[in-house]
Amino acid sequence: MTRFAALLRGVNVGGITITSADLAELFRSLGFDGVKTVLASGNVLFDTDAPGGSPADVAALKTTIEAGLRKRFGYEAWIVLIEHADLAGIVDGFPYDEVDDMQPYVVFSSDPAVTAELGEFIKSLDPSANPPERAQRSDNRIVYWEVPKGHSLDTALAKFLAKPKFKAATTTRNLRTLRKLL
Repeated sequence: MTRFAALLRGVNVGGITITSADLAELFRSLGFDGVKTVLASGNVLFDTDAPGGSPADVAALKTTIEAGLRKRFGYEAWIVLIEHADLAGIVDGFPYDEVDDMQPYVVFSSDPAVTAELGEFIKSLDPSANPPERAQRSDNRIVYWEVPKGHSLDTALAKFLAKPKFKAATTTRNLRTLRKLL
């Protein structure tokens, strides 16, 4: 059995409301075990005996879950799947010291080409910008990002991530949320 974290994009914001109980019920109906929802922001832990090692296996699992979400809840669903065993390393790898006035985020991507594009954009960030932000690409799946509290939507990277072309492949989580998934 492999344990995964499914990170849903845009749940319980923008008019897409799904209760944790309904979300857990859907995942169980898809044949997954050990289903646990964490917070109301679209985080689901689950176990599966389906193959999960290769990118093709993960893509097939992602497609199955997205189709189930679309059918059950009637919205254009997108998720990022992360093997649960990888989460601790992602959290521990956050490259910046945590300070009270900054928000620590991890941007997850299901598409290496998107992650590469984000990495190229990050190189153009102005370190003297107001509000300041820092970001660093880690691998083909994640970008670490730090932004002042209250400015999560108005920095250069936030505006870049808001482009429609990124909707299907990215989702962002606060480091505190990720710790709750461990």
